Parts: sequence; structure tokens; C-alpha cells
Amino acid sequence: MNSSLTGNGRRNALVLSGLQALGGANPAVVVALGGLVGSQLAPSTEMATLPVSLFNIGLALGVLPAAFVMRQKGRRFGYVLGSLLGASGGMIAFYGIAIGSFLLFCLGTILAGLYASYVQSYRFAAADSVEGPLKPKAISWVMIGGLVAAVLATQVILHTSEIIPSLPFGGTFIAQAILALCALPLIAFLRNDPAVTHSTPAAQANASHGRPLLEIIKQPKFIVAVIAGTSSYSLMSFMMTASPLAMVGCGHSMRDSTLGIQWHILAMFGPSFFTGTLIRRFGKIAVTLSGLLLIALASVVALGGLSVEHFWISLILLGLGWNFGFIGATAMVTDCYRNEERNRVQAFNDFLVFGSVAISSFSSGQLLVTHGWDGINTWTFPIVGVVVIALMWLWFHERSQAGVAAD
Repeated sequence: MNSSLTGNGRRNALVLSGLQALGGANPAVVVALGGLVGSQLAPSTEMATLPVSLFNIGLALGVLPAAFVMRQKGRRFGYVLGSLLGASGGMIAFYGIAIGSFLLFCLGTILAGLYASYVQSYRFAAADSVEGPLKPKAISWVMIGGLVAAVLATQVILHTSEIIPSLPFGGTFIAQAILALCALPLIAFLRNDPAVTHSTPAAQANASHGRPLLEIIKQPKFIVAVIAGTSSYSLMSFMMTASPLAMVGCGHSMRDSTLGIQWHILAMFGPSFFTGTLIRRFGKIAVTLSGLLLIALASVVALGGLSVEHFWISLILLGLGWNFGFIGATAMVTDCYRNEERNRVQAFNDFLVFGSVAISSFSSGQLLVTHGWDGINTWTFPIVGVVVIALMWLWFHERSQAGVAAD
């Protein structure tokens, strides 16, 4: 079987990778600067990370409406709408900084989160463009765009944060809006949009043959995949949200903090060059399991010291763990639904994932104030332990099922 992406599948993966590069800069800017701007505008230090939390809430709340819009109007229409929301969010956040309004700044990050609810579906759009064995590779191709996003977001922050001397970080959010608008011409190059289910009577009839959602989500593999995906993303968000404030609080510079986020995001998406190959070689469960163990290792390093190196190495390991854990879990989810069921299942999965991310980012700021950086990292271990047990159970369960089928 041909293991290379060809035709429209290849085209869509490349276009979606470019869109990921632009859209991926959106959360990087909010995470790197949201807490710092929040500390300047918020009425109390406990609310400093609220803009980042509201970004994740906007993402979680936007997942189901985004899926509905793309199901009715197609993915291209949805991605255009998402880019316009992202541009609006950047400009409103800038205006909030300009007039010193914490409320308006938070509104801007919510809109940025709604934009992200469309961006996060790029991986599924790529997977839906190819046959089953190539889905992990298509997902990985899209995630490679995050490498460009990491460098792009960092350079934008470093070169625009002081471009308006009287408004620190204000210029960065204008740049964020411009990047969102730059996605519009790329969207036109997408082909064979598979998300439209209302285009013909035949498509509508086919869509009606899907199983009830409850039947799908009761599958053991789906349950474990969601647990692994939500844990990988939530733990990553939990630590990443707190890290800029923790670094600045420990006396490190904003530049060191921003570069730490850059290395983290590079680590998040860099392995995507070979994650798909690793999944085909070792299996989805093994790759997902290794991701969770790397996240635990990140906390071990973070607990080992407060130097810039400790922060950076911890953030790099955290990014690597997220890549293996989240891509592996996403690939597991794609095994659990039929073609006509994908929109509902993908939206439900992402609602659970990003809902948990919103909760984790909100609690991150509170926990940092009350228990410090060590408290943030200590929470990692029991959560990773539960997920490792669930993945091992699934591995033995599938082996036993395969043995029964062979008999």
C-alpha cells in the first residue's frame, strides 16, 4: 500500500499546515502575553491568568457551533468565519489595552478562543481527506505547521511588543489580527470539502445511517482516547499557562519567558515530522503512553530547580509529551467512528478536550498564587498515573479481543 499522501489529500494537508502556521500563532500570543497583560489590567493578582482561561473557554464553547456551521456550510465557510473572529479578537484586545479595560481585553481573548475552535479542526479535516492508514500522517503534516507558528509568534511578540511605546504589548495584538486575516487567501485552496452533509439528498440519506452518539462514545477505545486526549492537553495547558508568570515571578526576563514558550511550541509540533511513522511502527497506544510519561518527566525537571534552563527543559519535555499524547489520542478517536458519523464524534471529542483545558487553565492561575510553581507540577503525577493505567488496560483488552477473534 502506498504510504505517501497524494492528490487532494496531499494538497489539503499542505494548505491546512499553512493555516495551522497562521492560526497556531493565535494561542501562542495569548498564552505568552495574556497573563502578563492581565497582571497589569486585572483588579487582583488571582485574576491575572483569566484572559488565558477565557481564551480556552471561548475555544470550548465554540467547538459545537463551529461543527454545526461547517456541517451546514462547509469547512471553507467555517474557516473564513473563524479567521474574521480571530481578527476581531485581536483588535478588541488591543483596544482593551489602549483604554486600560480588563473586561475588553478579556472579550478579545474570548473571540480569539472562538477562532481557535475552528483552527483545532484542521487536523480532522486533513484526516478526512485520506484513507484510514494515512490518517496519522495527514494529522502530523498539519501539526508541522505549528513549528512555523512557534517561530512566527515569538518573532511577532519580540518585534511588536514595544512598537507602540505608550502601550506595551498593544502592537502584538494588532499583529495577531493581521495574521488571522492572512489565512483568508489560503482557505480558497482547500479542495473536496468533506464536511458538507446537506449538499445532496444522497448525502443526507447517508448521514442518517450513522449510529447514535451514545453507542459510539460507549466504546472502550473512545473512552480511553478521550481520557488520554483531555489529560495530555489539560496538563500541557495547566503548566504552560502558569509558566510565563512563574518565570517572571522568579526574576527572569520577559524575553526569557517568551523564548521558553517558543521552545515549548517547537517541541509541541517538531516531532510531527515523524509522529505518524512512530504510530504506524509502534501503535497508537504506545505512542500515547510515551507522551504521558514525558509530561510527567517535565514536572520532575520543573521541580528540580527554578533556573531558566529548568523552565526551558521542562517546557520542551512538556511539548514533546503533548505531541505524542494528543496526536496518538486523536488517531485513536478516528478509529471509533464511520465516515458519516465524523462530524458529531469529532465535535463531541473536542468539546470534552477543550472544556477540560478551560478548567485547567483557570485553576492554573489560582493554584500558582496559592501553592506556587511546585504545586502546579505536583498535580501532574496522579493524573498521569490514572491515564497510564487506562491505556495499559486498553492494550490488554484489545489483545484479548484479538485472541478471541483469532480463535
